[in-house]
Amino acid sequence: MTILDAQELSFSYDRKAAVVDGVALSVARGAIVGLLGPNGSGKTTLLRLLSGTLTPDRGRVMLDGRSIATLSRRDLARRIAVVPQETHSTFDFSALDIVMMGRYPHLHTFELEGANDLAIARRAMADTGTAALEDRRFAALSGGEKQRVVIAGALAQASDVLLLDEPTASLDLGFQFDIAALLSRLNRDRGTTMLVSTHDLNLVAALCTELVLLKNGRVVAQGATDAVLTPAHIRELYGVIAEVTPHSRAGHITVVPVGRAD
Repeated sequence: MTILDAQELSFSYDRKAAVVDGVALSVARGAIVGLLGPNGSGKTTLLRLLSGTLTPDRGRVMLDGRSIATLSRRDLARRIAVVPQETHSTFDFSALDIVMMGRYPHLHTFELEGANDLAIARRAMADTGTAALEDRRFAALSGGEKQRVVIAGALAQASDVLLLDEPTASLDLGFQFDIAALLSRLNRDRGTTMLVSTHDLNLVAALCTELVLLKNGRVVAQGATDAVLTPAHIRELYGVIAEVTPHSRAGHITVVPVGRAD
């Protein structure tokens, strides 16, 4: 059953060339869908359209068959949570403070967080392996720790859909593995629907059951990961020759770039 549906989305900044041009995609409930494309392909803009942060020039986004344009910002935040590529805090918040911010869409005006909100936040931290960081200053955490805390905040938001923009960017190999394992476990245990924008081809091979390939603001292919993540499509997107082969130990296909295409 489709939970998130984009219908012929188009968007441009300052009436210039379209950054997103006629994009149509569907995300099934409980799926993990990867969004691939080179720099400037419109991935981040598309995520902002899907989350309601931007309003499309044309087309619409449907959530469970209802246009998100009909939902208030508070109601939409209860359904869709976003994990940005980078999160900075101007103030000296603790990790728990950051996670508790995810409860704001569920509070009425001037209402303070209660015991139930705290319990939800702490459960999200437990689920992301960040419970021991509760009292640590967010600014003092490592990149991997910050990313897990931000994901915990998105989970505390109790949303149906999680949109992630480059969740493993700038992380070392160990933290990349940890984040991928975390997302897989959250999907399995919580049934969280995810759309993951990334440049990491092996991440989507390991994590995603479906892919959407974006170039110049347009979808060039979408479908099952094994069918879409091919040498031809990698060459089309990135101008790179790559070998795509099954890996018996990893349990999924792997991608090895071998050179620039002529």
